[in-house]
Parts: sequence; C-alpha cells; structure tokens
Amino acid sequence: MVSTCGYNVVSMLTTEAPAIPRVRCAWFTRYAWGVLWFNIFVILWGAFVRATGSGAGCGNHWPLCNGEVTPQSPTLHTIIEFTHRATSGVDVLLVAALLVWTFRLFPKGNPVRLGAVLSAVFLLSEALIGAGLVLLERVAKNASGYWSTMHLLNTLTLLACLTLTAWWSTGRSTLRVRGRAGWMAGVSLATVMLLGISGVIAALGDTLFPARSLAEGFAQDLDPAASLFLRLRILHPAIALCTAVWLLYYVTSSVAARPDITRRAWTVAVVLGVQMVLGLANLLLLAPVWAQIAHLLLADLLWISLVLLCAEMLEKRAS
Repeated sequence: MVSTCGYNVVSMLTTEAPAIPRVRCAWFTRYAWGVLWFNIFVILWGAFVRATGSGAGCGNHWPLCNGEVTPQSPTLHTIIEFTHRATSGVDVLLVAALLVWTFRLFPKGNPVRLGAVLSAVFLLSEALIGAGLVLLERVAKNASGYWSTMHLLNTLTLLACLTLTAWWSTGRSTLRVRGRAGWMAGVSLATVMLLGISGVIAALGDTLFPARSLAEGFAQDLDPAASLFLRLRILHPAIALCTAVWLLYYVTSSVAARPDITRRAWTVAVVLGVQMVLGLANLLLLAPVWAQIAHLLLADLLWISLVLLCAEMLEKRAS
C-alpha cells in the first residue's frame, strides 16, 4: 500500500485519521514547531512594544511606517515598532509556507490540513486587528481594553492552531470533544483565557498608570475614582489563584484517567508553578518590562502545554 508522510492513503479514504502512522514527517514537524516558536517571539516583541509605549512609533500609518516603507532617522520607539512589523511580515511568509507544504505533503481529510488552514486564518485576523489598533490609534496612551482583549483571544487561538498542526503532523488522530473529558478540557482552556484577559487589563494598568511603590499601587486599585484598568487590575491575582487550583485538579484527574500522559500533565503543573512565582515577583517588583515579558512567555508556554494535554485527553484512540 502507498503511504503519504507515514499515513496510509487507503486508510485516509475510509477513516477520519489513522490511529498509528508508519513514519513521522520529521522535517515538517520540526518546521511546524519552529513556526510556533517564531510566533511566540513575535508575541513577546509585541508585548515589548506595549510595555515601552512604542505602539505609536510608526504613527497611525499601516502598513507603512510614518508614511515610509523604511523609516528615515527613526526614534527608538519607531525602531521598536518597525521591528515588530517586520517580524510580523516574516511570520506571514512562514505560515504561508507551512500551509503550502501541508497541502503538498498530507492527503485530503488529514487533520494537519485543518490546523494549517486555521493557523493561516487566525494569523490574517491577527494582522487585521493589529492594523485596526494602529489606524484607530488604540495604542500607547490610547490603548483600549476591548481591542487588547480581542487581540489576546485571537493570539491564543492562533497559538492553539499552530500547536495542533505540529502535534497532528506526528501522526496523532483527530479529537473527540464529548463527555467528561470534553467539558473538563473546555473549562480548563476557557479558564486560562479568562486569566489572560485579566492579565491584559493588569498589564495595561501597569503601563498607563505606573506606581512608585506597592502601597501606591494598592491605593490606585482601591480608589473608586480610578480608571477601570486599575480597578480591575486587583482581580488578576485572585483569578490566577482560582485558575491554578482548577488546573491542578485537571492535571491530577487526567493522570488518574490516563497514566500514559503523566509526563504531559505534570509539565502543565510545573509551568503553572513557575508562572505563579514569576507573577508574584512581577507584582512585588512593580512590573518592570523584563518581568512582564518573562511573565508573558510563561503564560504562552502554559497555554501551549495545556492545549497539548487537552489534545491527548481528547484524542480519538484506536479501539
């Protein structure tokens, strides 16, 4: 029988996906993971743009920077913002190559195709949201909580799609979202999304209304006349604690139900623990830029490890 990228073609025509592939598409898988890591870099640089107040570095021009293809005599803020746009442009090319390679390598009906297509779609919407932020001047001191929340949700979905694309390329099967495993995975992902939203609000509060001391920060949060960003900022630690409790329950329940995914489950727990420690340090140090970036990196790693855990719990296994 002829096989394509380790998948039996005859099986692909008669079933949704084979349970066990013959050969892994090693180079494609490496590339897919590489694209995911590059997206994380782009996300972190975008956070650096926000944290340094460089969102308006190219003015309200898009895709040009201050009306120019390449800025002349740029300021530091312009360099930071232009670098983010340049890396985003590279990202478009990388995902486009991923999409083309997927359709050349994997047969019709393979879940890798779905992951690649959705990755391209959400990367496009990511670019459109970024353009909207610039053109509507919802950056720097005019940052909008609504736009930032929409940006975050799209980013998390993009990372999930890229993660599943790489994971499926190793020969994993489609997902069956039903029963207890389905709703527990859904609650876990939704909880982390909610935590991310509260984190965006907290980060905007730290950027727009920096505090000189921890006491001043608490005073800002509790002031009835304070900005909505500040009044909601205090909720982030509470949501983080509740999320940690739920995820630890999900991890232990997953291990009890599927001992074979113990390593994957405890990866989530370890990343979660480091993230909680870093979040506390971020609070005590009054959110310096480096701590914000490190905190976001751990948040992305937590999200990716959780997506992988949920995927393994929901994977349609051979009977």
